[in-house]
Amino acid sequence: MKRTVIQGTGRHLPKRLVTNDDISRLMDTSDEWIIQRTGIEQRYWVPEDENIGPSDLGAEAAKKALEKAGWTPEDIDLIIFASLSPDLFFPGSGCLLQHLLGLHTTPALDIRQQCTGFFYGIATADAFIRSGQANRVLFVGAEIHSRGLDISSRGRDVAVIFGDGAGAICLEGVETDEPVGVLASALHSQGEFSHSLMIEAPTFRCAPSINEEMIKEGRHYPKMDGRLIFKNAVRRLPEVAGEVLDKAGLTMNDIDLVIPHQANLRINQAFQKAMNLEDEKIFNNINKYGNTTAASIPIALDEVIENKKVGRGDTVLFIGLGAGLTWGSIVYRF
Repeated sequence: MKRTVIQGTGRHLPKRLVTNDDISRLMDTSDEWIIQRTGIEQRYWVPEDENIGPSDLGAEAAKKALEKAGWTPEDIDLIIFASLSPDLFFPGSGCLLQHLLGLHTTPALDIRQQCTGFFYGIATADAFIRSGQANRVLFVGAEIHSRGLDISSRGRDVAVIFGDGAGAICLEGVETDEPVGVLASALHSQGEFSHSLMIEAPTFRCAPSINEEMIKEGRHYPKMDGRLIFKNAVRRLPEVAGEVLDKAGLTMNDIDLVIPHQANLRINQAFQKAMNLEDEKIFNNINKYGNTTAASIPIALDEVIENKKVGRGDTVLFIGLGAGLTWGSIVYRF
């Protein structure tokens, strides 16, 4: 039976470290206020004076993942790039990454599932591999939020949350009868709440796509209804965890570690309480990186593997919710 297994992971963070105290010098906030509401202590932003795009961060993460997998770029059958902050309005960053890796005609697919880019990306890679359309897939999640935030007191509720970074995963189809690799996935969306977390402009639903009035009103900055997002997350995440575990024929007792999307520590703590998980059963690193959206779980996974928190035979539950609204979960066994 063809199984989708992880052969290598990598992460890359820009060199500019931004602490909560640094943020408090830019807007009306404080280290205490940020930690209390989000659990974030610091994040990384790209240097203001350097011309760097998400594909550049993604290329560095990809090179590390390829090295660990023992692959060359030419071994890649398909690139899946997840980002809400692409280098260009179009084309997608996947094509830019393909070129940065020195490839010529390798297909590249971009997905726009924001915080759930990992779930949709891995499920897509699994489908390509199981169907025989590809055997070696490079998944990259990369974001540069810092250049699109309202870094002022007006935008503080959102601006303090997000960090820049990239994570990469090399996935390969392996013929085996062992229950390893991607065991099950569950994906959902609810466009009814699309306005609860969004950037409105530029937009093609009105003419012009962006104008001076939109900019004056801050409609080109992200907007979030934090209470609605929190309410949906604490409801949907336990639901989808149960769903994906049922698909895999497992229970929470079979899970060795939960790696949630790093959107807000309070959401992850609420999920932990709902599922009655011990502290060592759930991994959080939002305090170090902030919310890196599509890069969040790939960065966390690389860190978990590097620190030997999981190994052969361990089963991991990935879970998260974000803009769309979209949410999902994946069960994976090493």
